[in-house]
Amino acid sequence: MPNEFDVAVIGAGMAGIIAARDLSQKGHSVVLLEARDRMGGRTYTDHAFNGELDLELGGGYVHWTQPHVWRELQRHGMSLKPPMEGGRFYWLADGAVHSGGSEDLYGTVIPLVQRLFADARARFPMPFEVDLLENREIEEETVEDRINSLNLSNYERDVLEGLLAGVIHSCKKQGIAQLLQAAATTFGDFTAFFETAGSWGIQGGTKQLISAIMAESNVELRLSTPIRAVVDNGSGVTITTREGQLINAWSAVVALPLNTLGDVKIHPDLPPAARSMIERRNPVMAHKIWVRVKGEIEPFSMVAPPGKHPINAARFEKHHNGDTLIMCMCADAAALDPADLHAVQAALRKFIPEIEVVDTACHDWVADEFSKGGWMMHRPGTLTTGPALFRKPHGNIYFAGGDVATWGIGSIEGAMASGALAARDLSMALGQGRHRF
Repeated sequence: MPNEFDVAVIGAGMAGIIAARDLSQKGHSVVLLEARDRMGGRTYTDHAFNGELDLELGGGYVHWTQPHVWRELQRHGMSLKPPMEGGRFYWLADGAVHSGGSEDLYGTVIPLVQRLFADARARFPMPFEVDLLENREIEEETVEDRINSLNLSNYERDVLEGLLAGVIHSCKKQGIAQLLQAAATTFGDFTAFFETAGSWGIQGGTKQLISAIMAESNVELRLSTPIRAVVDNGSGVTITTREGQLINAWSAVVALPLNTLGDVKIHPDLPPAARSMIERRNPVMAHKIWVRVKGEIEPFSMVAPPGKHPINAARFEKHHNGDTLIMCMCADAAALDPADLHAVQAALRKFIPEIEVVDTACHDWVADEFSKGGWMMHRPGTLTTGPALFRKPHGNIYFAGGDVATWGIGSIEGAMASGALAARDLSMALGQGRHRF
């Protein structure tokens, strides 16, 4: 097996497969190294409920307003799955469960969201350039700080935090700047951003999309190959696997989740701000749980503030073989064991007393050593510091991934955009007088 390549791409998530595909189509020899026994990273289409269904256990939501995603879907003739609409809404606020139609919940929460994100466009007039303006004061601001400044009642606060629960883990740990930038991408309308982030799935799933991308790639894929070290010796890069195998390349693209970068020795070491971002880690430690409940129940959605209920967002997905599938998001994975059907049932019965849980399906992204957490949410002070350094070449080492993306941070779109950018920059560097292996 040859171990000399133009480029070694480390990590076969969405960023890695896009970078590898694009580089291979430019004529570069590419090896794609993946620690798991599958591709996809934190996207994961798998069989569930005794093989009856293929479900997205990780990231799975996309939108036609996301240019890199939409280009790939159109390129491969794939379409979107529309979200469920209608149904009753339940929300936990001020210690009680409330219910009503969408107008009842949104009539309260939309004005609060507008206040929370009122300065999004002013702060990020061109959200693809996060450092265009000096935003030091909001960079150090937590989500909790921003909500505190609104002087809300207990009820209003819980309703607002409940709406945010699908994208946040902790108001104390996460910075407001990333959410402001996200709202700015949809013209300052956070509810529009929320649609892009959690409504539309892919017909055929992320697995089918990955297969289509890889089918047009000319790369050597090596699964079950975790990496121990990436060393730039000035004239090239040597990658050492956990088993001690050495792989040589002119350059490397490291497309790994932020919380796993500390497990890989990178030499020369990264600049202090980038190293600090690795050490501070991505704070999102969440669960996505698919729940099968007995019988065909009526459509519904529910939200609860992080820290005040083990399930923070749930919604009806579809009826299946006489039962109902519900998708649940838990802001704190430690708050609920997906395998404990009685605990999951008790959490749902807070809102729908007669519900009966039959089975669950979940991948533990927190315990998974190759993710160590969920989607990326920046801590205060990192949005415009660390990621900018990751997006620059570190000698012959390049970085990519949704965690260090310019925008679409933590999403499939952000990962794809980051992978495409790294491939573009690296291909230009390789074209400037270097000989290929």
